[in-house]
Amino acid sequence: MPQRRIEDYALIGDLQTAALVSKQGSIDWLCFPRFDSPACFAALLGSDDNGHWRMAPRDADAISSRHYRGDTLVLETEWSTSTGTVRVIDFMPPRDAAPDVVRIVEGVSGSVEMRSELKLRFDYGHVVPWVRRSDDGQIDAIAGPDAVSLRSDVHQYGRDLATYADFRVSENDRAWFVLTWHPSHHPLPEPTDALQSLEPTETFWREWIGRSHSSTDFGEEVTRSVLTLKALTYAPSGGIVAAPTTSLPEALGGRRNWDYRYCWLRDATMTLSAMLRAGYTDEAEAWRNWLLRAIAGSPADLQIMYGVTGERRLTEFEAGWLPGYAESAPVRIGNAAAEQLQIDVFGEVMDVLALAREHQIGATDEAWQVQRGLMAHLDDVWDQPDEGIWEVRGGRQHFTYSKVMAWVAFDRAARAVQRFGLNGPAKEWRARADEIHRAVCEQAYDADRNTFTQAYGSKALDAAVLLIPQVGFLPADDPRVVGTVEAVQRELASDGFVRRYLTEHTDDGINDSEGTFLICSFWLADALAMIGRVGEARDLYERLVALRNDVGLLAEEYDVTSGRMLGNFPQAFSHLGLVNTAWHLTTAESPLRKSAY
Repeated sequence: MPQRRIEDYALIGDLQTAALVSKQGSIDWLCFPRFDSPACFAALLGSDDNGHWRMAPRDADAISSRHYRGDTLVLETEWSTSTGTVRVIDFMPPRDAAPDVVRIVEGVSGSVEMRSELKLRFDYGHVVPWVRRSDDGQIDAIAGPDAVSLRSDVHQYGRDLATYADFRVSENDRAWFVLTWHPSHHPLPEPTDALQSLEPTETFWREWIGRSHSSTDFGEEVTRSVLTLKALTYAPSGGIVAAPTTSLPEALGGRRNWDYRYCWLRDATMTLSAMLRAGYTDEAEAWRNWLLRAIAGSPADLQIMYGVTGERRLTEFEAGWLPGYAESAPVRIGNAAAEQLQIDVFGEVMDVLALAREHQIGATDEAWQVQRGLMAHLDDVWDQPDEGIWEVRGGRQHFTYSKVMAWVAFDRAARAVQRFGLNGPAKEWRARADEIHRAVCEQAYDADRNTFTQAYGSKALDAAVLLIPQVGFLPADDPRVVGTVEAVQRELASDGFVRRYLTEHTDDGINDSEGTFLICSFWLADALAMIGRVGEARDLYERLVALRNDVGLLAEEYDVTSGRMLGNFPQAFSHLGLVNTAWHLTTAESPLRKSAY
């Protein structure tokens, strides 16, 4: 089988978990019942024997094309063979009691021999379940806490620890399959009607995107990105995951493989700012409530990420039985970065809550008391070194972006008192903001190169400093801002796309290279537009949009040498960057993330 490519996958989901479907018709990644649950299909990080579900013509020469059905998360793949054409429709209905994956096969013309090949492997491809076939043809697979049933209107049979169905589809014929998970100690849930669940699923997504006051004002790339961001939302809690996958590598064969199936405060706040501008206030309020629950308790215990319902313990371990995507090991489950100190998250949280206040969302006494607690703790720790936005594992530094965002936190807190009459020591907060501002300008600015650097006293560059004008730390026309933008272009760009930093200049604890970061490239486009170089910004934006795969999805990174996507997929950071830059380029309001400064 040819090597799997990250960009060959499409996403389907039900706002609680998601599956990746390849161009070859194989679901190679799916975690039940939540984004962060153990995978029952893990072929993406190993081989077919680690779990997959392929639905495709038996003709090895069949040619496929695919698209989403309009503005939905319903995927349609059309296969052309020498004997006819067939269509496969994949989707996950918005969840009722149990999660389902529905696959409908429709005959378009002629007659096509099809095969369904199912290998369930629980616990990230590690456990082969016990499988039985009931009298009515239903397939039931059980191991430990997990139970999965597969129902279909075609005959299924078992062979070599897999379940197959061989069937022929002619013009106007339909065959259907429904895969359903439930806890093994619970009875089977009520069955989902495959054919009747299609229309309500399409309607759900179309009605949701229709709520956006901007959905018809921008290109389809913005609509698809907003849909993707919604798909990464865990509906029961309002949490937003960074990506639905783990350990897709930042360099092929490398060790930069991390689990992104959690809710980073930073990613979620940036995502929420994009959603707010598109008019999704319900999502904003749900996330605000998730945030208050997640960080409840002592401000000193604030984490930079949580589980989808606010879990704090995200213990990291290595799944040694999986070889990793393209032999990129280790495969990591959990994320030890949850225990890091990242001072910038205080600024991100305060900034997005200021934006929510501007939209009259979440302006409660409880929310303000939480913010006051955060500010009291930040006052104690802002001058400490930290691991920074990029979660380095090579030792703490006084990262410039962390200090800038500490300034944002104190600035937004002071403004909240001044503008909204909230209770708090505004003068003290303003004085602290001024102190941080002076320190950054004195200790993080390289006058010889006319640029802000990655950390105090460092010569290394960092793409995160591109956000200095966006958060209002300095105006866009400040010569130091212009110089920083030009330095990033000169020293961090590869074929116009931007790296986070040069790994040879920054000890991040991993001795590997990495690709260009798409969010950083969008930040450059924003910064170029802000300093008046709008034509360059638009050109870069269009080049970034062109990197999307055939169904409009982006991974975390892009390797300009191989022309391949890298990193976890699809990535919320990349899609929110696209949405924000589109707004930045096409509206008078600039920048998108601006709150109340």
